[in-house]
Amino acid sequence: MLFKEKHMKLKQILTASTIFMGLSFSANWKADTSNSKINFTVKGIFGKVHGSFTGLQAKIHFNEKDLSASSMSASVDAKTVSTGVSLRNSDLRTKEEWFNTEKYPRIDFKSKKFEKTGSGYKVLGDLTIKGITKPVEIPFTFTDKDGSGVFKGQFTIPRAEFNLGKPGGSVGSEITIMLNIPAKNTGS
Repeated sequence: MLFKEKHMKLKQILTASTIFMGLSFSANWKADTSNSKINFTVKGIFGKVHGSFTGLQAKIHFNEKDLSASSMSASVDAKTVSTGVSLRNSDLRTKEEWFNTEKYPRIDFKSKKFEKTGSGYKVLGDLTIKGITKPVEIPFTFTDKDGSGVFKGQFTIPRAEFNLGKPGGSVGSEITIMLNIPAKNTGS
């Protein structure tokens, strides 16, 4: 009887360890879209303009132990651009010189490669705004605790390369984008 009890305990420990290891290294993450933050800043005539986007849709396959097998595709609803000023929001959504969201309803990102860095990671991929696709590099950190993770990153894009606004003028030439994407591990 003693042997049988020890064998059962060992089997339970091994089963629990296998489940835990599977969660720790599994790579599929479901973004918490309602709590995700996609913010931006750009220099304006009276200081920095702060804004945000919502409507994130993402497929995240990220494994810290196997970056070569990691991938990410993400998209946001361009119509959700918000700066806290209704007239500016309307211009950003409707004018061809800005997002023209009727013609270009989504902003998309698709990864090509993940790399480890000294302070975290970086993902290299293609960003598409207004039908214009350009390569970008997004440095980010990732924290994982008990099957919940947070991806945090920040990067800058030259707005002229995406045909956003008129060249020169009172709007800064670079847009800084900040990402804070909580996610749940959904397994392999």
